[in-house]
Amino acid sequence: MNKLSKTNKIDVSKKKTEVVYIKIEEGGQRIDNFLMTHLKDIPKSHVYRLLRKGEIRVNKKRIKPEYRLQTDDLLRLPPLMRAERKEKRAPDRLCDLINQQVIYEDKAFLVVNKPPGVAVHGGSGINFGVIEALRQARPTEKYIELAHRLDRETSGCLLLVKKPSILKEVHQLLREGKVDKRYLALLQGKVPFKKEKRINAPLKKFELAGGERVVRSQADGKPSETIFTLLDTFGKLASLVEAKPITGRTHQIRVHALLMGYPIAGDDKYGEKIFNKSMQVYGLKRLFLHSHHLEFTLPSTGKHFKFEAPLASDLEKVRSACQVMD
Repeated sequence: MNKLSKTNKIDVSKKKTEVVYIKIEEGGQRIDNFLMTHLKDIPKSHVYRLLRKGEIRVNKKRIKPEYRLQTDDLLRLPPLMRAERKEKRAPDRLCDLINQQVIYEDKAFLVVNKPPGVAVHGGSGINFGVIEALRQARPTEKYIELAHRLDRETSGCLLLVKKPSILKEVHQLLREGKVDKRYLALLQGKVPFKKEKRINAPLKKFELAGGERVVRSQADGKPSETIFTLLDTFGKLASLVEAKPITGRTHQIRVHALLMGYPIAGDDKYGEKIFNKSMQVYGLKRLFLHSHHLEFTLPSTGKHFKFEAPLASDLEKVRSACQVMD
Protein backbone atom coordinates (compact mmCIF):
# COMPACT_ATOMS: atom_id res chain seq x y z
CA MET A 1 0.00 0.00 0.00
CA ASN A 2 1.32 3.41 -0.91
CA LYS A 3 2.46 5.30 2.20
CA LEU A 4 1.95 8.70 0.60
CA SER A 5 -1.01 10.69 1.78
CA LYS A 6 -3.79 10.34 -0.76
CA THR A 7 -4.74 13.98 -0.69
CA ASN A 8 -4.99 16.40 -3.55
CA LYS A 9 -4.49 19.55 -1.50
CA ILE A 10 -1.44 21.15 -3.05
CA ASP A 11 0.20 23.70 -0.80
CA VAL A 12 2.11 25.95 -3.15
CA SER A 13 2.85 28.53 -0.47
CA LYS A 14 5.77 26.57 0.96
CA LYS A 15 9.14 26.01 -0.65
CA LYS A 16 9.05 22.25 -0.87
CA THR A 17 8.42 19.55 -3.43
CA GLU A 18 4.86 18.23 -3.43
CA VAL A 19 3.77 14.76 -4.48
CA VAL A 20 0.14 14.24 -5.49
CA TYR A 21 -1.46 10.81 -5.67
CA ILE A 22 -3.95 10.57 -8.55
CA LYS A 23 -7.24 9.07 -7.47
CA ILE A 24 -9.34 6.76 -9.62
CA GLU A 25 -11.93 9.45 -10.41
CA GLU A 26 -9.18 11.78 -11.62
CA GLY A 27 -7.67 9.39 -14.14
CA GLY A 28 -8.05 10.25 -17.82
CA GLN A 29 -7.57 13.99 -17.46
CA ARG A 30 -4.88 15.83 -19.41
CA ILE A 31 -2.21 16.92 -16.97
CA ASP A 32 -2.39 20.57 -18.07
CA ASN A 33 -6.15 20.67 -17.34
CA PHE A 34 -5.57 18.98 -13.97
CA LEU A 35 -2.93 21.55 -13.03
CA MET A 36 -5.08 24.51 -14.09
CA THR A 37 -7.75 23.33 -11.68
CA HIS A 38 -5.44 22.55 -8.77
CA LEU A 39 -2.98 25.42 -9.17
CA LYS A 40 -5.47 28.18 -9.79
CA ASP A 41 -3.23 30.91 -8.44
CA ILE A 42 -0.25 29.95 -10.62
CA PRO A 43 -0.23 31.67 -14.05
CA LYS A 44 -1.04 29.34 -16.93
CA SER A 45 2.14 30.37 -18.76
CA HIS A 46 4.23 29.38 -15.73
CA VAL A 47 2.56 25.96 -15.53
CA TYR A 48 3.34 25.24 -19.18
CA ARG A 49 6.92 26.45 -18.72
CA LEU A 50 7.40 24.01 -15.84
CA LEU A 51 6.02 21.20 -18.01
CA ARG A 52 8.33 22.07 -20.90
CA LYS A 53 11.38 22.21 -18.63
CA GLY A 54 10.54 18.85 -17.09
CA GLU A 55 10.15 20.27 -13.58
CA ILE A 56 6.75 18.64 -13.26
CA ARG A 57 7.07 14.86 -13.45
CA VAL A 58 4.81 11.83 -13.36
CA ASN A 59 6.24 8.63 -11.91
CA LYS A 60 9.69 10.31 -12.05
CA LYS A 61 9.42 10.82 -15.83
CA ARG A 62 9.10 13.96 -17.95
CA ILE A 63 5.72 14.32 -19.62
CA LYS A 64 4.07 16.56 -22.21
CA PRO A 65 1.06 18.83 -21.57
CA GLU A 66 -1.21 16.40 -23.46
CA TYR A 67 -0.28 13.45 -21.20
CA ARG A 68 -3.38 11.87 -19.65
CA LEU A 69 -3.08 11.04 -15.98
CA GLN A 70 -3.68 7.46 -14.87
CA THR A 71 -5.04 6.15 -11.60
CA ASP A 72 -2.23 5.76 -9.01
CA ASP A 73 0.12 8.08 -10.89
CA LEU A 74 2.48 10.04 -8.65
CA LEU A 75 2.66 13.65 -9.72
CA ARG A 76 5.68 15.59 -8.48
CA LEU A 77 5.51 19.38 -8.30
CA PRO A 78 8.60 21.55 -7.79
CA PRO A 79 8.79 24.18 -5.05
CA LEU A 80 6.38 26.92 -6.07
CA MET A 81 5.74 30.34 -4.61
CA ARG A 82 2.47 32.22 -5.05
CA ALA A 83 1.91 35.91 -4.75
CA GLU A 84 -0.30 37.03 -1.91
CA ARG A 85 -3.39 38.34 -3.59
CA LYS A 86 -7.09 38.50 -3.02
CA GLU A 87 -9.06 35.89 -4.90
CA LYS A 88 -11.06 37.44 -7.71
CA ARG A 89 -14.75 36.68 -7.83
CA ALA A 90 -17.05 36.68 -10.80
CA PRO A 91 -19.67 39.47 -10.67
CA ASP A 92 -22.93 38.40 -9.05
CA ARG A 93 -24.84 39.55 -12.13
CA LEU A 94 -22.88 37.09 -14.27
CA CYS A 95 -23.53 34.23 -11.84
CA ASP A 96 -27.24 35.10 -11.78
CA LEU A 97 -27.38 35.31 -15.58
CA ILE A 98 -25.77 31.90 -16.08
CA ASN A 99 -27.92 30.30 -13.39
CA GLN A 100 -31.03 31.56 -15.14
CA GLN A 101 -29.87 29.88 -18.36
CA VAL A 102 -29.44 26.37 -16.92
CA ILE A 103 -31.80 24.15 -18.94
CA TYR A 104 -30.82 20.79 -17.42
CA GLU A 105 -28.96 19.54 -14.37
CA ASP A 106 -28.42 16.22 -12.62
CA LYS A 107 -25.59 14.53 -10.72
CA ALA A 108 -23.55 14.03 -13.91
CA PHE A 109 -24.38 16.90 -16.26
CA LEU A 110 -25.17 20.56 -16.40
CA VAL A 111 -26.43 22.17 -19.62
CA VAL A 112 -26.52 25.93 -20.10
CA ASN A 113 -28.19 27.91 -22.87
CA LYS A 114 -25.11 30.13 -23.16
CA PRO A 115 -25.89 33.80 -23.70
CA PRO A 116 -24.07 35.57 -26.55
CA GLY A 117 -21.10 37.70 -25.57
CA VAL A 118 -20.16 35.49 -22.62
CA ALA A 119 -16.97 33.44 -22.91
CA VAL A 120 -17.04 29.80 -21.81
CA HIS A 121 -13.99 30.44 -19.60
CA GLY A 122 -11.67 33.24 -18.57
CA GLY A 123 -8.45 34.02 -20.41
CA SER A 124 -7.07 36.32 -23.14
CA GLY A 125 -8.13 39.47 -21.33
CA ILE A 126 -11.38 37.96 -20.00
CA ASN A 127 -11.47 37.39 -16.26
CA PHE A 128 -14.58 35.24 -16.00
CA GLY A 129 -16.73 33.00 -18.13
CA VAL A 130 -19.48 30.43 -17.79
CA ILE A 131 -17.30 27.88 -15.97
CA GLU A 132 -16.06 30.36 -13.34
CA ALA A 133 -19.58 31.65 -12.72
CA LEU A 134 -20.99 28.14 -12.25
CA ARG A 135 -18.20 27.07 -9.90
CA GLN A 136 -18.72 30.18 -7.81
CA ALA A 137 -22.50 29.74 -7.75
CA ARG A 138 -22.11 26.09 -6.69
CA PRO A 139 -19.41 26.08 -4.01
CA THR A 140 -20.39 22.62 -2.76
CA GLU A 141 -19.76 21.00 -6.16
CA LYS A 142 -16.32 19.38 -6.08
CA TYR A 143 -15.99 19.15 -9.85
CA ILE A 144 -17.41 21.10 -12.81
CA GLU A 145 -15.65 21.04 -16.18
CA LEU A 146 -16.46 22.06 -19.74
CA ALA A 147 -17.17 19.11 -22.04
CA HIS A 148 -16.71 21.26 -25.14
CA ARG A 149 -16.53 24.94 -26.10
CA LEU A 150 -18.48 27.60 -27.96
CA ASP A 151 -17.16 30.84 -29.42
CA ARG A 152 -17.86 33.88 -27.29
CA GLU A 153 -20.51 35.26 -29.68
CA THR A 154 -22.16 31.87 -30.25
CA SER A 155 -25.23 31.16 -28.12
CA GLY A 156 -26.97 27.92 -27.22
CA CYS A 157 -26.35 24.48 -25.70
CA LEU A 158 -23.16 24.19 -23.68
CA LEU A 159 -22.48 20.91 -21.88
CA LEU A 160 -20.57 20.71 -18.60
CA VAL A 161 -19.87 17.61 -16.53
CA LYS A 162 -19.65 16.97 -12.80
CA LYS A 163 -17.50 13.84 -12.73
CA PRO A 164 -14.08 13.11 -14.27
CA SER A 165 -15.30 9.70 -15.41
CA ILE A 166 -18.19 11.32 -17.28
CA LEU A 167 -15.85 13.86 -18.87
CA LYS A 168 -13.68 11.02 -20.13
CA GLU A 169 -16.68 9.29 -21.69
CA VAL A 170 -18.01 12.44 -23.35
CA HIS A 171 -14.58 13.30 -24.77
CA GLN A 172 -14.34 9.80 -26.20
CA LEU A 173 -17.76 10.23 -27.82
CA LEU A 174 -16.67 13.56 -29.28
CA ARG A 175 -13.49 12.04 -30.70
CA GLU A 176 -15.52 9.24 -32.29
CA GLY A 177 -18.09 11.64 -33.74
CA LYS A 178 -20.90 10.15 -31.64
CA VAL A 179 -22.22 13.45 -30.28
CA ASP A 180 -24.93 14.95 -32.49
CA LYS A 181 -24.34 18.72 -32.40
CA ARG A 182 -26.43 21.01 -34.59
CA TYR A 183 -26.37 24.76 -35.06
CA LEU A 184 -28.69 27.31 -36.62
CA ALA A 185 -26.89 29.80 -38.88
CA LEU A 186 -27.95 32.59 -41.20
CA LEU A 187 -25.81 32.62 -44.33
CA GLN A 188 -25.23 35.50 -46.71
CA GLY A 189 -27.17 35.15 -49.96
CA LYS A 190 -29.41 32.44 -51.36
CA VAL A 191 -27.63 29.08 -51.24
CA PRO A 192 -27.76 26.99 -54.45
CA PHE A 193 -28.73 23.69 -52.80
CA LYS A 194 -32.35 22.78 -52.04
CA LYS A 195 -31.82 20.23 -49.28
CA GLU A 196 -28.30 19.74 -47.98
CA LYS A 197 -24.66 20.35 -48.80
CA ARG A 198 -21.73 18.38 -47.38
CA ILE A 199 -18.40 20.20 -47.09
CA ASN A 200 -15.17 18.23 -46.68
CA ALA A 201 -12.19 20.55 -46.30
CA PRO A 202 -9.15 20.14 -44.04
CA LEU A 203 -8.63 23.01 -41.62
CA LYS A 204 -5.49 24.42 -40.04
CA LYS A 205 -5.01 27.07 -37.35
CA PHE A 206 -2.68 30.02 -37.88
CA GLU A 207 -1.53 32.90 -35.71
CA LEU A 208 -1.15 36.23 -37.47
CA ALA A 209 1.59 38.75 -36.75
CA GLY A 210 -0.64 40.71 -34.37
CA GLY A 211 -1.50 37.60 -32.37
CA GLU A 212 -4.91 37.04 -33.94
CA ARG A 213 -5.77 33.40 -34.55
CA VAL A 214 -7.48 32.34 -37.76
CA VAL A 215 -8.42 29.05 -39.39
CA ARG A 216 -7.92 28.31 -43.07
CA SER A 217 -8.43 25.38 -45.37
CA GLN A 218 -5.11 23.80 -46.22
CA ALA A 219 -4.08 20.38 -47.55
CA ASP A 220 -2.02 19.55 -44.44
CA GLY A 221 -4.81 20.59 -42.09
CA LYS A 222 -6.97 18.28 -39.98
CA PRO A 223 -9.83 16.46 -41.75
CA SER A 224 -13.04 18.44 -41.27
CA GLU A 225 -16.60 17.83 -42.39
CA THR A 226 -19.85 19.78 -42.00
CA ILE A 227 -23.36 19.06 -43.31
CA PHE A 228 -25.49 22.12 -44.09
CA THR A 229 -29.27 21.60 -44.37
CA LEU A 230 -31.44 24.37 -45.84
CA LEU A 231 -34.34 25.46 -43.60
CA ASP A 232 -35.51 28.73 -45.17
CA THR A 233 -34.53 31.45 -47.62
CA PHE A 234 -35.21 35.18 -47.57
CA GLY A 235 -35.11 36.16 -51.21
CA LYS A 236 -31.56 36.74 -52.35
CA LEU A 237 -30.66 38.29 -49.01
CA ALA A 238 -29.92 35.29 -46.79
CA SER A 239 -30.52 31.60 -46.06
CA LEU A 240 -31.28 29.96 -42.74
CA VAL A 241 -29.51 26.60 -42.41
CA GLU A 242 -28.85 23.91 -39.86
CA ALA A 243 -25.15 23.10 -39.64
CA LYS A 244 -24.07 19.71 -38.34
CA PRO A 245 -20.30 19.43 -37.74
CA ILE A 246 -19.18 15.83 -38.12
CA THR A 247 -15.77 16.78 -36.76
CA GLY A 248 -15.12 19.43 -34.12
CA ARG A 249 -12.46 21.84 -35.37
CA THR A 250 -12.03 25.42 -34.24
CA HIS A 251 -14.26 27.79 -36.27
CA GLN A 252 -15.24 24.83 -38.45
CA ILE A 253 -18.79 25.92 -39.35
CA ARG A 254 -17.70 29.50 -39.96
CA VAL A 255 -14.84 28.57 -42.29
CA HIS A 256 -16.80 25.88 -44.15
CA ALA A 257 -19.62 28.39 -44.74
CA LEU A 258 -17.05 30.79 -46.16
CA LEU A 259 -15.63 28.07 -48.40
CA MET A 260 -19.12 27.49 -49.84
CA GLY A 261 -19.18 31.18 -50.72
CA TYR A 262 -21.94 31.98 -48.20
CA PRO A 263 -20.35 33.23 -44.95
CA ILE A 264 -22.33 33.49 -41.73
CA ALA A 265 -24.08 36.80 -41.19
CA GLY A 266 -22.40 38.95 -38.55
CA ASP A 267 -19.09 37.07 -38.74
CA ASP A 268 -16.50 39.82 -38.26
CA LYS A 269 -13.60 37.41 -38.82
CA TYR A 270 -14.62 35.47 -41.93
CA GLY A 271 -17.66 37.36 -43.24
CA GLU A 272 -18.09 40.33 -45.56
CA LYS A 273 -18.06 43.73 -43.85
CA ILE A 274 -20.50 45.40 -46.25
CA PHE A 275 -23.07 42.62 -45.88
CA ASN A 276 -22.66 42.54 -42.11
CA LYS A 277 -23.23 46.28 -41.93
CA SER A 278 -26.35 45.98 -44.08
CA MET A 279 -27.71 43.31 -41.73
CA GLN A 280 -27.75 45.83 -38.90
CA VAL A 281 -30.94 47.17 -40.48
CA TYR A 282 -32.53 43.86 -39.53
CA GLY A 283 -31.24 44.14 -35.98
CA LEU A 284 -28.24 41.83 -36.26
CA LYS A 285 -25.52 42.87 -33.84
CA ARG A 286 -23.43 39.68 -33.61
CA LEU A 287 -22.58 36.38 -35.22
CA PHE A 288 -25.77 34.56 -36.27
CA LEU A 289 -24.78 31.14 -34.94
CA HIS A 290 -26.74 29.24 -32.29
CA SER A 291 -26.17 25.74 -30.87
CA HIS A 292 -29.74 24.45 -30.74
CA HIS A 293 -29.33 20.66 -30.47
CA LEU A 294 -27.04 18.31 -28.53
CA GLU A 295 -27.60 14.55 -28.38
CA PHE A 296 -25.64 11.45 -27.33
CA THR A 297 -25.82 8.11 -25.51
CA LEU A 298 -23.55 7.51 -22.53
CA PRO A 299 -21.81 4.10 -22.97
CA SER A 300 -21.45 3.34 -19.24
CA THR A 301 -25.20 3.57 -18.55
CA GLY A 302 -26.78 3.33 -21.99
CA LYS A 303 -28.82 6.41 -21.10
CA HIS A 304 -29.75 8.68 -23.98
CA PHE A 305 -29.56 12.45 -23.62
CA LYS A 306 -31.04 15.12 -25.86
CA PHE A 307 -30.82 18.81 -25.11
CA GLU A 308 -32.33 21.65 -27.12
CA ALA A 309 -32.22 25.44 -26.87
CA PRO A 310 -34.62 27.60 -28.91
CA LEU A 311 -33.13 30.25 -31.15
CA ALA A 312 -31.84 33.13 -29.03
CA SER A 313 -34.31 36.02 -28.81
CA ASP A 314 -32.04 38.52 -30.57
CA LEU A 315 -31.52 36.15 -33.49
CA GLU A 316 -35.22 35.28 -33.62
CA LYS A 317 -36.00 38.97 -34.09
CA VAL A 318 -33.50 39.11 -36.98
CA ARG A 319 -35.05 36.04 -38.60
CA SER A 320 -38.52 37.53 -38.27
CA ALA A 321 -37.38 40.86 -39.71
CA CYS A 322 -35.84 39.11 -42.72
CA GLN A 323 -39.05 37.17 -43.24
CA VAL A 324 -41.18 40.32 -43.16
CA MET A 325 -38.94 42.19 -45.60
CA ASP A 326 -38.56 39.22 -47.97
